[in-house]
Amino acid sequence: MNRRQQKRTAQESGPATAAAAGAASATAATKHQSGKTWGRARDITIGTALSSLFMMAVTPLTVAYFWHACDAHRCDIVLPVAPLVSLAAAGNLTGATFWNWFKGLWPTPTTAGFQLYYGWLIFQIVMYLAVPSKIGHGQTTPAGYKLDYLVNGLRVWFITHALFFALSLGLNLFPASIIHDNWGALLVAANTYGYFLTAFAYIKANLFPSHAEDRKFSGSVLYDVFMGVEFNPRIGKWFDFKLFHNGRPGIIAWTLINASFAAAQYQQIGYVTNSMVLVNILHAIYVLDFFYNEDWYLRTIDICHDHFGFYLAWGDSVWLPYMYTLQSHYLVRNPVDLSLPFFLFTLAIGVTGYYIFRAVNHQKDIARRTDGNCLIWGRPARVLRTEFTTSDGKLHRSMLLVSGFWGVSRHFNYVGDLLISLAMCLACGFEGHILPYFYFVYMTILLLHRIRRDDARCKGKYGKYWDQYMKLVPYKVRLQ
Repeated sequence: MNRRQQKRTAQESGPATAAAAGAASATAATKHQSGKTWGRARDITIGTALSSLFMMAVTPLTVAYFWHACDAHRCDIVLPVAPLVSLAAAGNLTGATFWNWFKGLWPTPTTAGFQLYYGWLIFQIVMYLAVPSKIGHGQTTPAGYKLDYLVNGLRVWFITHALFFALSLGLNLFPASIIHDNWGALLVAANTYGYFLTAFAYIKANLFPSHAEDRKFSGSVLYDVFMGVEFNPRIGKWFDFKLFHNGRPGIIAWTLINASFAAAQYQQIGYVTNSMVLVNILHAIYVLDFFYNEDWYLRTIDICHDHFGFYLAWGDSVWLPYMYTLQSHYLVRNPVDLSLPFFLFTLAIGVTGYYIFRAVNHQKDIARRTDGNCLIWGRPARVLRTEFTTSDGKLHRSMLLVSGFWGVSRHFNYVGDLLISLAMCLACGFEGHILPYFYFVYMTILLLHRIRRDDARCKGKYGKYWDQYMKLVPYKVRLQ
């Protein structure tokens, strides 16, 4: 069913249905998840609350520090603290000198930076709502909702990139290096939006939630701001905060940022190094796969588990575009020409990782679409039939795949993820800097933590069936 048909169906439901829906909405405004549920933590400790405050304080500093390291010290992450060490050694480190050093880490805001960022954001909102879309279907939420989504990311990606290259390289209306040239100012603008979005999401969750029964309150404002209260905040029927902010200003920007840094490298040294080409290729494979399989993303932990708070609001606005593109930023400051054997070796690691990542996810997706009536590795799929209850008291049936890659290990797709991440970093070579390898370290920590969160979520959702599943598939991706 397309959007026009769905709209007509809603209109045909009549005013009585609309009035009933309005009354239900008013009643729901005071509701939230209670009793047995699953998803992000609800009952937390003071340590968890304080760690939320720590993350909200440290992550913006980390992004600013890394930006300064690249902008002023060719991506050397040690040199920015050298002035502090010298002052301390001379006994001249005071509150005033520390504050001056701290202020120096941050870029200067500019009018152009704000215009570029918010112009970009508005453009992506228009594209998200206006470009013809397929309708994707999410999984059942803890409160029993099953939401529809606009799935048009691949079309928007092509439109965005075609316009960018046509206007910059074709018509010369602006340099293709425009993102690189305003990178610091864009960081300031992105932070203002990330913090605004975090505050707006928290206020909206408390005052006018989209699906009140799916909210979670922990009793800690710090934790609720960080991890979010609303599960699927929306404006209207179609503007979904989670899908839009992760996919559009974040992931569509990812490949544009890389292309702009490649253009900047060309301006500086007269050619684009094969390492920069490789980074652009590997990142593009990952991004295009995301949008080609955008409907699949609706069934991942980001949509099915995470609520919308600082973690996603600021993370998608700032952390993703700035920390996921460190390799291209590094290669502008430190051009690297890879030998052909090492280029091919790194490309092979990335392609192998992508194959594993896609094959593993494809097995689970096809098993779900066929209700387990399919072949996995040439044999009938083995599945564990399960039941779970949503907080509205309704019983639902589902299944867990226990053959193919999913019979070897839980989350084997993360092996592919980590191989792709490693290849992205290896493309920067070994020039004595550790900054370009931050992404692999970060992804390792993120995915291992995600495994723990997903296990807790699935234990809460499936109960005894998850215990059976763990006996059938005892292994999971881990470092110990």
